[in-house]
Amino acid sequence: MHICQILRSKSPEIFSVTPDHTMVEVLQLFRDRNIGFVVVGRSPGECLGTLSERDCCYAVAEYGSEAPLMRVGEIMNRTVATCSTEDFLPFVMSIMTERRTRHVLVMDGNDAVGVVSIGDVVKHRLEEALQAERDMHDYICGANYR
Repeated sequence: MHICQILRSKSPEIFSVTPDHTMVEVLQLFRDRNIGFVVVGRSPGECLGTLSERDCCYAVAEYGSEAPLMRVGEIMNRTVATCSTEDFLPFVMSIMTERRTRHVLVMDGNDAVGVVSIGDVVKHRLEEALQAERDMHDYICGANYR
């Protein structure tokens, strides 16, 4: 399955914040929008880095009670995990595993066009497994056999 197929089944919106936002402001955005990842940039389409829930946890562990009021630009991840719309799902899964990240920014050339999360991966792998199970059941039972 190509990543572009996964993007078609979800909201194309990419949430972004500026480097001047505080961590607590981003955490409020995470809560309000039910997300766990933002792109950090000064203008629309720019990507200076990213910030995830995990990055916020690391910031609290490192900076303690100062972390919530720190600027995103100080704690963001500057090494952004990316993939192409034409990459296959197993390749993106390997990026997530090797980079120990739960989100991969999807690029179409130089443009960010979406985000694939570990939740998206699980959802699509589950759908594939359930379809394989139905197909095997139908084959064994002789139902819907062509």
